[in-house]
Amino acid sequence: MAAATPTGPGMGRIAYLVFCAAVFLFLVAPILVIIPLSFNAEPYFTFTEGMLRLDSEAYSLRWYREIVENEAWRRSMVNSLVIGVSATVLATVLGTLAALGLASPGVPARRAIMGVLISPMVTPVIIAAAGMFFFYSDLGLGQTHLGIILAHATLGVPFVVVTVTATLAAFDRNLTRAAASLGAGPWTAFRRVQLPLIAPGVISGALFAFAVSFDEVVVVLFMGGVEQRTIPRQMWSGIREQISPAILAVATFLIVFAALLLLTVEWLRRRGSSEPRRR
Repeated sequence: MAAATPTGPGMGRIAYLVFCAAVFLFLVAPILVIIPLSFNAEPYFTFTEGMLRLDSEAYSLRWYREIVENEAWRRSMVNSLVIGVSATVLATVLGTLAALGLASPGVPARRAIMGVLISPMVTPVIIAAAGMFFFYSDLGLGQTHLGIILAHATLGVPFVVVTVTATLAAFDRNLTRAAASLGAGPWTAFRRVQLPLIAPGVISGALFAFAVSFDEVVVVLFMGGVEQRTIPRQMWSGIREQISPAILAVATFLIVFAALLLLTVEWLRRRGSSEPRRR
C-alpha cells in the first residue's frame, strides 16, 4: 500500500496532462496550421513536397507582400482600424456609464435593464444585423462608416457592461465617500479615485469590444459597401471571388493579434486581482 500511494497520484496527473494536451491540440492545431501555409511559395492551400522537405525555396513572403501592395487589402485594414477604434471608444464610454448607473442600489429594475443591455451578446448576429440594416438605412446611415461604427458599438457595449460591472462588484464605495468628505466633487472623486481602481475592467471591456468590431463580418455584409469593406469582409470576398493564399497571410496577422489580446486581458486580470492584496 505504501508503494502504491505515490504512484496513483502520479499516474493520475500524467493522464490529466495528456488529456489536456490532446484537447489543446484538438482546439489549436487547425488554427496554427494556417501559419506555415501562409509562407507557401506556390498558390496552394496545402503543404507542397518542398515544404514538407523544409526546402527554403518552397517558402516565400509573396503573400505578405501582396496584402501590403494590394489597394483593396490596404483599404480594408484602414477601415478595420478606423471602425474598430471608433466603435471601441463609443462602446467603452457608453458601457462604463451604464455599468456605473447599474451599480447604484437605487436604480429600479436593474435586472431588466441589464438584460436589455446584454441582449446583443446573446442575440444571433444575423438577426441583429438585419434589424440594424433596416434601422440605419431609414436614418440614411446605410453604407456609411458612421452607421457601421454605431452598429459595432452596439455589439461591443455588452462586453464593457459585463466586465465593468464585475469590477465594480469588488469596489469599496467607502473610498468615494471619503473623497467626498474631503471636499472632492462627484467628477473629481470618479476621476481620481474610482476610475483608476476600475481601470483594468474598463480596459478589458474595451479590448473585447475592439475584438468584436475587428472580427465582425455579418453586419458589414448587410450594411457596408465597397468603401466600407473591413478585413473580415475582404477575406470573405477573397474566398468567394478569387481564392488566394493572401487570405492565409491576413489570417496569420489576426492570430497574432488575438494572442496578444488574450495575453493583455490575462495581464489585466492578474493586475486587478493583485490590487486588493497590495492595498
